[in-house]
Amino acid sequence: MTEYAVRNPATGELVETYPTATDADVAAAVAAATAAYDTWGRTSTVADRAALLARVAELHRERRDELATAIHEEMGKPLASAAGEVVFSASIYDFYAERAERFLADEAIDLLGGEGTAVVRRSSVGPLLGIMPWNYPVYQVARFAGPNLVTGNTIVLKHAPQCPRSAALQEQIFRDAGFPDGAYVNLYATNEQIADVIADPRIQGVSLTGSERAGAAVAEIAGRHLKKCVLELGGSDPFVLLSADDLDATVEAAANARLSNAGQACNAGKRFVVVDELYDAFIERFTARILESGASLALSSVAAADGLAAQVDAAVAAGATLATEGERSGAFFPAGVLTEVTTENPAYHQELFGPVAMVFRAADEADAVRIANDTPYGLGSYVYTTDPEQAARVADALDTGMVFVNAVGAEAAELPFGGVKRSGFGRELGRYGIEEFVNKKMIRTVR
Repeated sequence: MTEYAVRNPATGELVETYPTATDADVAAAVAAATAAYDTWGRTSTVADRAALLARVAELHRERRDELATAIHEEMGKPLASAAGEVVFSASIYDFYAERAERFLADEAIDLLGGEGTAVVRRSSVGPLLGIMPWNYPVYQVARFAGPNLVTGNTIVLKHAPQCPRSAALQEQIFRDAGFPDGAYVNLYATNEQIADVIADPRIQGVSLTGSERAGAAVAEIAGRHLKKCVLELGGSDPFVLLSADDLDATVEAAANARLSNAGQACNAGKRFVVVDELYDAFIERFTARILESGASLALSSVAAADGLAAQVDAAVAAGATLATEGERSGAFFPAGVLTEVTTENPAYHQELFGPVAMVFRAADEADAVRIANDTPYGLGSYVYTTDPEQAARVADALDTGMVFVNAVGAEAAELPFGGVKRSGFGRELGRYGIEEFVNKKMIRTVR
């Protein structure tokens, strides 16, 4: 049975447990979301819903420290970073609260012939299921809940088993903001129970952020029951360095791309592809910068560190060279740099979810693009160059859902987030994030 519990990420020590939902609890959650939709989704106005969502943003800021402490104790994120996550999440709720009426306004269609009018009216579709990960316990919820609640959908939310406290705190925020019972329901369900929720005909869609394996399982069930799903899965994002007028600044950006959140981000820079003329200088400075970040960084759990260690050990056994300092201790994992990773190495096509970078030498721009695209993933990417035309050319050539040119950490509420290939499908954030679970109803009127 799935255990919802707060554990010390570094030691695995049990701190607090939460009761896993019974089958009756699951049935009640779906029933509550369904009942709430009859009023929330069908009779409330966009303005009314936006006002409540703005209050959610305010409560996130007011309860920043409490939420940050929960994040820190659940998955080990430093308190300052956790507080930043909460504030960013508040900005997402504000973004949709302020723009919902414009995003959901009727769209007139220019008729090619005939009398009358035609419009596309965007409206809610019903209760939705959200399945959230542990690496950003508040931010990931905001990306899903903000646009869908303001649209009029209701939500059943299954959080990661190691994040039960922050899950409960967020549900309480929606209640305190004035959302009706059932509009947002937190559910400590097992994977088996969630499979039944996806299959329930009252649930109209599912959004998952998580692993490729979890995404495949959810997509299979959703497809079998003709449910739309949005999947934000793994990534092995390339950081492509083609030219630099300040190599030290570029190295700093590259290190931040790899080490943010201890490397536990789906869109972190993970594969660093450097043109030949810059490679030697880059690898020397980059390796020094990665190693000086600390002998080890705290991952989310001992199990997470075990998994990364197995991947790194297998890469070295297959011929890769590892530069690192310090020793693995529990959930603390030493930052490192892998080079000489060939296409036959198992790590070449894997996602390393932690503070270990892979660096590749590219002969030229075309070779850099080839290496960058030689991955089953296609989430984000980073391009560093002093040539604007080259930047545009390479951005077009990369098979990813997002490209950041000469920038790291530039994500924002208004920028759509999502990928292609095995990184999933659908978009969150920005205008496109509110379009995924809406009924774009065409209304044709002839006078």
